[in-house]
Amino acid sequence: MRSYTVGRIWGIPIRISVSLLVFLPVLAWLIGSGQQIAVYAGLVTGFTGTPLDLSVLRAGTTPWLIGAVAALGLFVSVGIHELGHSWVAMRYGLSVESITLWILGGLANLGSIPREWNREFWIAVAGPITSILVGAVCYVVAVALPSSLPILVFVFGWLAVTNVSLAIFNMLPAFPMDGGRVFRALLARNRPYPIATRIAARVGSAFALLFVVVGVLAFSPLLLLLAIFLYGASTTESRMVMLDSLLEGLTVADLLAPDASTVDAGDSVASLLDRMLGERRTDFAVERGGSVVGTVSLSAVKAVPQDERGHRTVGDVTTEPTLRFDVEMDAFDAMSELSGSGDSVALVERDGRTVGVVSMTDFATMLQFIQSRNAERVGVRMGQ
Repeated sequence: MRSYTVGRIWGIPIRISVSLLVFLPVLAWLIGSGQQIAVYAGLVTGFTGTPLDLSVLRAGTTPWLIGAVAALGLFVSVGIHELGHSWVAMRYGLSVESITLWILGGLANLGSIPREWNREFWIAVAGPITSILVGAVCYVVAVALPSSLPILVFVFGWLAVTNVSLAIFNMLPAFPMDGGRVFRALLARNRPYPIATRIAARVGSAFALLFVVVGVLAFSPLLLLLAIFLYGASTTESRMVMLDSLLEGLTVADLLAPDASTVDAGDSVASLLDRMLGERRTDFAVERGGSVVGTVSLSAVKAVPQDERGHRTVGDVTTEPTLRFDVEMDAFDAMSELSGSGDSVALVERDGRTVGVVSMTDFATMLQFIQSRNAERVGVRMGQ
């Protein structure tokens, strides 16, 4: 979903999703409704000792002012929560690509997820700890404010309750929420990382099902949306961790087959099509004068009319991919970047010189080979 960068903190781009811009007025209306104000006014009065007059809080446009300020304050709090994750991640030397605020809260996009259990533990738990600290600060402000400022007392009191409540909710072991990541980190103390992820993802899926049931019974669209997010995110991350494990120790160089994947720019499109069919390969590096100048794909070849393929050359349908990988780049990182780019192929360089191409087909073939090899090894061990 589209998002807009609104600033940077510690060099981290802070982005706001369109979903949040749409949801904020709805949230302001929900908070400013008479029933919500009545419930929270009682809570705030109880723990601050400052009596709040409901007639003042409900007068005129005051409820909408309260709703708007509280809604904005909530998402500022969520942003601070994500900065808590980010600060600890950067302390461990990890990069933080961005922080995005959206309808369900916030997402800190780390350059990589640490596999050391203790690092993931502290990065994950830093968010809820930060929320509790924000809640404590809001509580102190609410207590310190004079009773002559009931609107501010209510808003800061509401933020104190909400921040602590969100911290507790976030610690549910529903992967990939913070509590789920803490759960995986603890599992990874004495289990392989992929197995710990698989267990945490299954628990996360169970919570997603529970949220669906509660969301239907309570008529809560947000809880249903959260359930869908949890199920999708836990399944996706479990799959990515498995792929990372399979490709561990491999670089882009291990996926290259220069002789089989290079074609001369002067060759005819018809001869290339025959080669593609014979080698069952859809992407080739194109050479001219001994240097790679781009790539050609099956889709580009098929776009050439059949009666022109004999005299049209490969150079006529060559394109230059936007991605370039060094041969020593980690294979999983390259696959993630390639799949996220929307392209199917990338040029590969060694010391600044293009030496070939790598495609999603190459990754699929390598993964299939590794899985087959692992299955054979398991079969041999069982036979023994």
